[in-house]
Amino acid sequence: MDVALDEGKAHARMTDHLGAVLRAHKAGHAVGIASVCSAHPLVLAAAMRQAAADGSPVLVEATSNQVDQFGGYTGMRPADFRDLVHRIAAEEGLPADRVALGGDHLGPNTWQGEPEDVAMPKAEDLVRAYAAAGYTKLHLDCSMPLAGDATPLTDDVVAARAARLLVAAEAAAPDPDAVRYVIGTEVPVPGGAHETIDALRPTPPEAARATLAAHRRAFEAAGAGDAWPRIMALVVQPGVEFDHVRVFDYDPSRTEALQHVLDDEPDAVFEAHSTDYQLEEGLAALVRDHWAVLKVGPGLTFALREGLLALAAIEDQLVPAAERSDLLAVIERVMLGDPDRWERYYEGTPDEQRIARRFSYSDRMRYSLPDPRIEAAVDRLLANLDAAGVPEPLLSQYLPAQYLRVRRGELPNEPRALLLDRVRDALRPYATATRAADLPAESAPSGVRR
Repeated sequence: MDVALDEGKAHARMTDHLGAVLRAHKAGHAVGIASVCSAHPLVLAAAMRQAAADGSPVLVEATSNQVDQFGGYTGMRPADFRDLVHRIAAEEGLPADRVALGGDHLGPNTWQGEPEDVAMPKAEDLVRAYAAAGYTKLHLDCSMPLAGDATPLTDDVVAARAARLLVAAEAAAPDPDAVRYVIGTEVPVPGGAHETIDALRPTPPEAARATLAAHRRAFEAAGAGDAWPRIMALVVQPGVEFDHVRVFDYDPSRTEALQHVLDDEPDAVFEAHSTDYQLEEGLAALVRDHWAVLKVGPGLTFALREGLLALAAIEDQLVPAAERSDLLAVIERVMLGDPDRWERYYEGTPDEQRIARRFSYSDRMRYSLPDPRIEAAVDRLLANLDAAGVPEPLLSQYLPAQYLRVRRGELPNEPRALLLDRVRDALRPYATATRAADLPAESAPSGVRR
């Protein structure tokens, strides 16, 4: 049997879980799905563990700058990231058919300094690589101007470029009918907002309708109109975002008209970006108001960093100085040695930059965590605490939620388990708000708890 075709059929089965969520939402049930946007193995392990515990599907997405046909900043191509996700799912006991893979901000983002005739062929190759590797949720994002473009870009230009990407994906996918697409241009730049935000305006309903109309026309003109029922989501701004120190919480009263833009689209929901740090009630309100796909990324590595530094503080109390991981010092040396990863985001005095490097909501530390020196320090930290053991009083001091779960017998008092559980604290509000494990029986695919 052709391996690529066999993998494509397997991915089609995975997509059934995503389809079940969408169908149930359009049928009037307040259900949705979180999209885990991270390439960090510990975050991915926590997401798989959460999905296994919930009996729900998990959606994992890579962004165009993380993973591309040249390796992105992670060094991974789409097939590499797919294999990593599936390996971690297997290690955590989550069946592969409960995992859906997506590509976020797929387009010419990485090549904005190049003209259209150079950047768009690269963007088409990018989308082909994702589609050929079996990703079944593709966000087509051509909102960024390229060298020589008149700005601002019109809806028609953005949509025509997105249509080129859709045609490329349809030709490369092992099973095109299994692929769903996300369109929409009112999104933060990949990785989140660059600066302090003073005000945030939800997308005007007329702008959202114009985006839909332009993309429909462009897809028809490209001969790809038959794919329209597989446009699963429209990205619009519901008024949620975060900067270094502040979170903009969802206010349903500001989106009352916008909520109805997709009433006449039988297959599409809204997708919300930058939902990190929203309160559980805000996430639930977003799902109720038809943002059925909730993207989260920096908030997960933020929680990972909290867990790592808490464990490092425990290590300081238990391990002789010469044997410690010195994790925070290692992170600081790595980040100071490579300021291009964070300096343009963090303004201010050296002390203000130091605080931002360690604690900012935007969490630019995540770009440095895969550095081998940091990974070695993390390994040493976990090994030191495995050997020393974590006394319950120290656990109570530094990881109080995990302390309670250990006391109740819900969580083993082991460093890696404690760390993953801290990341799951950032995922639990999404599990409750999306209620993907509570799909109605007629919509739930096999393997999802009813």
